[in-house]
Amino acid sequence: MYKVFVAGHKGMVGSAICRKLKNHDYELITAPRKELDLTNQTQVREFFNVHKFDQVYLAAAKVGGIYANNHYPAEFIYENLMIQNNVIHQSYLSGVKKLLFLGSSCIYPRLAPQPICEDSLLDGALEATNEPYAIAKISGIKTCESYNRQYGVDYRSIMPSNLYGLGDNYHSKNSHVIPALIRRFHEAKLKNRDCVTVWGSGSPRREFLYVDDMADAAIYIMNINQIKLSSVISLRCSHINVGSGNDVSIRELASIISDVIGYSGKIVWDPTKPDGTPRKLMNNKLISSLGWRSKISLREGLTLSYEDYLRDGSRC
Repeated sequence: MYKVFVAGHKGMVGSAICRKLKNHDYELITAPRKELDLTNQTQVREFFNVHKFDQVYLAAAKVGGIYANNHYPAEFIYENLMIQNNVIHQSYLSGVKKLLFLGSSCIYPRLAPQPICEDSLLDGALEATNEPYAIAKISGIKTCESYNRQYGVDYRSIMPSNLYGLGDNYHSKNSHVIPALIRRFHEAKLKNRDCVTVWGSGSPRREFLYVDDMADAAIYIMNINQIKLSSVISLRCSHINVGSGNDVSIRELASIISDVIGYSGKIVWDPTKPDGTPRKLMNNKLISSLGWRSKISLREGLTLSYEDYLRDGSRC
């Protein structure tokens, strides 16, 4: 039986991976932050030396939307670099042969050709609003590639499109676009507000992936045959895009969310606020060629997300 560690098991992505892994014959190990600080090299080393894992899912990260990235850039680059460097290095030192690093679509240039292929990495300037986070994630990809090249381990990286779903962060300032809009429209509905103001022009286009689809892809890529995987990736370009294959404008997204929630007021756009990258659609041909596709549609996923939001009374 494989012994598997999921770093970041309390987060949206990590918890989804844990839910999926419970359907497999693995010994699943997790550790809360109060017991294991992943930014602390000594604690991580001791933890890995005790457990001797077969597989590691590196889903731990400091994440947030445009507001958080703009206001806490030092925290975003420092904490993410520390977490991933400690986990990847101690995985190698303790004999972990297989690791999956979860990155982000923000690693790609702001004006990358659409849909974005894996080889667009490092081919242009990043989006300024989340550059520190993106640089940390790029470093994680290259760390995995470097350890594969030098030490012969099998450390893989997947780059999801914008994620949402069960366990999302609905903080009023630090959340991503979908949870932020779910909270905003829900509160407007409860308070019978005539309108809801949304940041930006509404014109940027984004691709969204339900988190359970992401978890399914993560486990699929972790366990796919290495010979089959090496036929489509190289040691110097090893990351794989994971997305739904479809994008919508933020204006369209807001309309769908307001409909799912049952809010009938007006949506007002504030063009003085930043839009971020104009468009971000992933090219998913590589993962499709490996036999994986997403299953949950955007409307279905948004409905499930709103139901999850309502289940937590503290949010409402």
